[in-house]
Amino acid sequence: MSSPSARLPLVGLPTDRKFIGPHPFLAVGEKYVRAVQDGAGCLPLLIPGLQPMLPLRPLLEGLDGILLTGSVSNIEPHHYSDEPSYAGNVHDPARDETNLALIPLAIELGLPILAICRGFQEVNVAFGGRLHQKVHEVNGHFDHRENPDDPLDLQYAPTHEIALSPGGWLAGIAGAETARVNSLHGQGIAMLGEGLTVEATAPDGLIEAYRRSGSACDGSTGPFLLALQWHPEWRLLENAFSLGIFRAFGDACRQRANQRIR
Repeated sequence: MSSPSARLPLVGLPTDRKFIGPHPFLAVGEKYVRAVQDGAGCLPLLIPGLQPMLPLRPLLEGLDGILLTGSVSNIEPHHYSDEPSYAGNVHDPARDETNLALIPLAIELGLPILAICRGFQEVNVAFGGRLHQKVHEVNGHFDHRENPDDPLDLQYAPTHEIALSPGGWLAGIAGAETARVNSLHGQGIAMLGEGLTVEATAPDGLIEAYRRSGSACDGSTGPFLLALQWHPEWRLLENAFSLGIFRAFGDACRQRANQRIR
């Protein structure tokens, strides 16, 4: 029989609310679920995003990490500015309510967090930051959106280089000063939230990654929190940099799991 310490860490993935026909469903993209399993070496569990939301504390107390995923929806702008939402902007109020409450609680409980795309934006908003609703309309910024008519392999192909902050987590994982990443987002950071440190920037200066200030990648000085604007989960096992990110997250979750079972 396996010892308790051999169990897989449990990673929660908050869901999106989607309609299939007339019925609402709670869902998470399969690529994120597989990345938790294949890249982080953890057991993925879905956190239902409901309104009113579930009691989060007892749920999070049983987990060892959180992955905040990308989504077709965007955070409603009233959470970070007084701007109205633009026509056609897709929203998911149940996800907003759940995740913006979940993030500070997960940090309080010491849970490692890896945040991707919409998750990257959620963490920034939870830390008091602001977003551009349309990066491509901001003077000096490029168009970071994908072409939705392209096949998925082309949409998710690397499109631009990022500069990795010297001495940062990502530079250590990559073993380099730069990396090439995909770009599939219309929104981006206008103001970085308090207590966050830039990890990578795009050629136009847009923040592409950040971490929680004062924390170490191994969790020795505070819980792991790393947020990425791109999509490392795509074809994860074919990209050493992406795999390294998920392995670092998985190691932080294993450390949390070992502490939780003592």
